[in-house]
Amino acid sequence: MKKNKEHHHGKGGDNGAPQSPETYHRNAKAINLAFQGGGAHGAFAWGVVDRMLEDGRVKFEGICGTSAGSMNAVVLAHGNLVGGRGGAREALHQFWKKISAAGAIYSPLRQTPWEYFYSHQNNQWNMDSSLTYQMFDIVTRTFSPYQFNPLNINPLRQVLEASVDFEALNRCPVTKLFLSATKVRTGKVRVFKTDEISADVVMASACLPQLFQAVKIGDEHYWDGGFMGNPALFPVFYHTDSRDLMIIHINPLERAELPRTSAEIANRLNEITFNGSLLKEMRAIAFVTKLIEEDWIKDEHKGKLKHLHMHSIRADGIMNDLSVASKFNTDWHFLLYLRDLGREAAENWLQANFKSIGKQSTVDVRAEFLDLGVSHVG
Repeated sequence: MKKNKEHHHGKGGDNGAPQSPETYHRNAKAINLAFQGGGAHGAFAWGVVDRMLEDGRVKFEGICGTSAGSMNAVVLAHGNLVGGRGGAREALHQFWKKISAAGAIYSPLRQTPWEYFYSHQNNQWNMDSSLTYQMFDIVTRTFSPYQFNPLNINPLRQVLEASVDFEALNRCPVTKLFLSATKVRTGKVRVFKTDEISADVVMASACLPQLFQAVKIGDEHYWDGGFMGNPALFPVFYHTDSRDLMIIHINPLERAELPRTSAEIANRLNEITFNGSLLKEMRAIAFVTKLIEEDWIKDEHKGKLKHLHMHSIRADGIMNDLSVASKFNTDWHFLLYLRDLGREAAENWLQANFKSIGKQSTVDVRAEFLDLGVSHVG
């Protein structure tokens, strides 16, 4: 990994946070976004949208999100509502900086001075060998959050409430939000729309059951949405006009090396679990695309199906060097490192694919995500 430097993007602001409320280009193309969850790795997605907002030729109609992706979604939408794309960039920057500051105070994974120095000198962000992480892992495997955190303290809520005016967001006419959470009782996904979203909803979408008590909304209790939708894509099929959907992946779909250690096996199981629901939806998208492109649909039903243009920015190569432990690492230099990698990935994607927005997919869904192995399977 290359050594991170704190670049200065945009105009003014603390550590490069832009301050001017720039508008989008007059002919900006509308797309839908899908943010995966993944803890601190969500800073990669921050970097992707930061570069797209800076570019200004793309605007976001609908945003699906889960877990950290839900947090990115609401902060992005609220920042855009009050300050345009410059406001969105600043809001995301300040949100992630507050996350880092809260982690430095409240996180049980604070590193010892030696561990902190070593990680900064060598870009070793994983923390698997950290004594604090090993103790944390033992505690969360042995006790439930109802035992080790009976007061249900979660500093993320404070950061979120300080970053987003949810009453204003509920009336947002600019961005359509679709946040996923998993019903504990039924195991089904629940998608919350813009006018339903609150701090409780976002916390429910990000509620890892090993770490936090289930979040009650109405008569239901919820856990992390990633179990059943990481994120759920189907809402944008029915509730947006744009036919372009960009998925920002932060959970690797592929790993070349066979996991052999206990930590590696647990990490890979985590990735497979949180990619499973997404792959099921990609299979459905591939099937509908095949029906449309091969003209299998009767004329009277053709208008009922949307021919989507699928786009994807994957962080597989980047995340292959990062373990599940690094998802809890809120060190500011690490978050900036991921942000800058996200910006670089977005820049490369825009250069290669911007002209395809509104015209065609830039990813072969069947080849990239399904790998069926037999051509006749739908």
